[in-house]
Amino acid sequence: MNVTADHIEFNKSYEISALKENDLTQKLAEMGCVPGTEIMKLYTAPGGDPIAFRIDSYILGLRKSEAENIFVKPTVVEN
Repeated sequence: MNVTADHIEFNKSYEISALKENDLTQKLAEMGCVPGTEIMKLYTAPGGDPIAFRIDSYILGLRKSEAENIFVKPTVVEN
């Protein structure tokens, strides 16, 4: 199942699994959106765009159209 960052639940930890290959790929990678990195949706603007994400230890604001390029998977919690 290919879930993108714009569709994840708020305040739930996910892991970036891949980036869609296009002209934004390099820009997203330079901002820290690389496979294996933890991502969490924190909040959205009143109209739903942009969206604030926690990427590892910092907050990054992305447009919905940018977040659609980040594929994620739920983080596995080990007990």
